[in-house]
Amino acid sequence: MGMKLKKEELKEFLDEKVDKYNRPDFIELDPISIPHQYTRKEDIEISGFLAATIAWGNRTMILRNAKRMMDFMDDSPYDFVLNHNENDLERIKCVIHRTFSSADFIYFIKSLKNIYMSHYGLESIFNQYQAKDSLQPAIHQFRSIFFELPHDKRTMKHISDPLKGSAAKKLNMYLRWMIRKDNKGVDFGLWKSISPSILSCPLDVHSGRVARKLGLLTRKQNDSKAVTALDKILRRFDKEDPVKYDFALFGLGGLEKF
Repeated sequence: MGMKLKKEELKEFLDEKVDKYNRPDFIELDPISIPHQYTRKEDIEISGFLAATIAWGNRTMILRNAKRMMDFMDDSPYDFVLNHNENDLERIKCVIHRTFSSADFIYFIKSLKNIYMSHYGLESIFNQYQAKDSLQPAIHQFRSIFFELPHDKRTMKHISDPLKGSAAKKLNMYLRWMIRKDNKGVDFGLWKSISPSILSCPLDVHSGRVARKLGLLTRKQNDSKAVTALDKILRRFDKEDPVKYDFALFGLGGLEKF
C-alpha cells in the first residue's frame, strides 16, 4: 500500500474502511457495548460516560470493569445516580480499572447527580458551551463543572482538558457516541442539540500512528494541536460527518495492525 495516495484515493480508501467497521458487529468488543444495553436516554448517557472514562488498556478488561460498575449501580445507572444513599456507595470498595479507584467512581457518581440536579444533565452542558466549530471548549467547561464539588485532586486526571493540551481521547470518543447520527446502529445520535460536524476524532496511539502513516497528520505528539490538525483534514473529506473516519483509523490501527 503506497502512502502517497492522492486526496480522492485516500478518501475512497478510508470510506471503504468506514463501511467495513461502522456496523453492529463492531459493538460487541467495544466499550460502546455498555450503553447499548440500555434504552433510556439518561441510562445510555451515564453508562456511556463511565465506560468511556475507563476506556484505556486491554479491551476485555475495560468491558469487564465497566460491567462491574453497572452491577454496582443495580443496572439502572440514572436511578442509582439520583437516588443512591451513603450505604450504596460504601459497597464500592474495590479498584475499578487500573488507576480508576473506588474513590474516583464514588466521586463520579456524586458529580453526575449534581450535573442532573443542578445543570440539566450532560447534554445541556455540552450544548451550552459548544463553539461554532468545536466541542473542545465545551469539554474544558464540562471538566470545571464536573469538579465543582469537593474532590480529591488525583481524581481530576480521569477527565482531560483540551485547553491544557490534551487530545481528550475518551471524551471525544464519548461525544461521538452521543452525537453522531447515521442509521448504522453503532453510534446513538441522542444529542440532537449538537451537530456531528463539530465533533473531533478520538486520537490515541493507534489512530495517531495510522493517521501519520497515511499522511493525514505530521505532528508527532497526540495532543490537542494534533486533534485540530486532523479535524481540518477529515472535515475536508466529509464536512457533515468527519468523525465517521474514527472507524477507519481504529479499524486499521487496532484490528488490522496497519
